[in-house]
Amino acid sequence: MRNTKVKIARRIRRKDGLRKRIRGTSEQPRLTVFRSLDNIYAQIIDDRAGVTLCAASTLDKELRGRMKSGGNREAAKVVGTLLAERAKGKNIAAVCFDRNGYKYHGRLKALADAAREAGLRF
Repeated sequence: MRNTKVKIARRIRRKDGLRKRIRGTSEQPRLTVFRSLDNIYAQIIDDRAGVTLCAASTLDKELRGRMKSGGNREAAKVVGTLLAERAKGKNIAAVCFDRNGYKYHGRLKALADAAREAGLRF
């Protein structure tokens, strides 16, 4: 079993490498995802202005009662759909995807696919 601190340090190192290449602008903001064991969080950020344009998570009041658990793929799909709807409301059509150092599978992939199906391009 790996040491947790080592795993987190490796993810942060991958994250830093990605963030050198990915920047969100007002035309194409950055969609970033954070996942914990119990919840998943996603936000769309304009890095030039330093502003979060919209966000969604399993802790939102709208979603709390609808899910049994916030740490599974079904919850990630719901968060991805909600984020895409909120982005449409702010006239955001395209984003660049920041996986935040996580591997692109499981909950992360479910969130991204749900956002794409709801009309967000990346």
